[in-house]
Amino acid sequence: MTDPHLPTVISERRQLVNLAYRLLGSLAEAEDVVQETYARWYALSERQRREVAAPGAWLTTVASRICLDLLGSARARRERYVGEWIPEPVPDRSEWLGGPTPADPADRVTLDESIGMAFLVVLDSMTPAERVAFVLHDVFRYSFAEVADIVGRTPAACRQLASSARRRIRTSQGPSRTERAEVVRDFKRAWETRDIEALIGLLDPQATATADSGGLAPAFLRPITGGEQIARTWIEIAARAPEVTLLERTVNGQPGLVAQLADATVSVYAFDIADGRITRIWAMRNPEKLRPWTAG
Repeated sequence: MTDPHLPTVISERRQLVNLAYRLLGSLAEAEDVVQETYARWYALSERQRREVAAPGAWLTTVASRICLDLLGSARARRERYVGEWIPEPVPDRSEWLGGPTPADPADRVTLDESIGMAFLVVLDSMTPAERVAFVLHDVFRYSFAEVADIVGRTPAACRQLASSARRRIRTSQGPSRTERAEVVRDFKRAWETRDIEALIGLLDPQATATADSGGLAPAFLRPITGGEQIARTWIEIAARAPEVTLLERTVNGQPGLVAQLADATVSVYAFDIADGRITRIWAMRNPEKLRPWTAG
């Protein structure tokens, strides 16, 4: 079997993983989507492949439609999920698998503002059509005519979907990376020293903490609301696991923390910060979602 489009097709892999991860919030599912997309490409006859004028566009269309179908069934899958569901965290490319050389598929995941945990959580609250229309148009710059062909709606309807999704995205300028890093570092120090007053001072009074264990690791199953309650919970966590080491790491493109026990990653923490205080904490405990942080 020959494929004159092979170099082009292979070069699209990174783009497809980036797209599928943003649409699904799961790197594992994104990898499956890309694999299925390539399987469908090679299920075409050689003549059919030669007739495809733009292989990249064909692959993107197929991958997006697969994601749309998966998003449509996500609600039922979430109902069976134990506890809260949080998008799968990804490390910085330089930190992937603990080495300077990115390993597959880290070299295909681009970290930018559209990969931040807060952004992905908002995406997860959208309808499947809103999410696909918004990500394709606002993040990947596809025209509404192209989006319409993918989601099976008119360009005008896709424009409305993206506009509705856009209203959900916070547009105010957040703190700089340096400011975020300072707050996370102070939180780490206060947590390690079990300084509850310092923790309370770093947390917004209306802050929320959410954990995702999938029932596969100890974790609180419902979100915790209130800075003081979160601080007390984190002090209890420190008391129960004094041997855990906390490391400052990039989580979804933003300063975060990684908890390690005997060199194995057991938790990844992402933060949302406003006005110098932490407003959201996402604690990833599900070992199945920590593969990029623990393999090597």
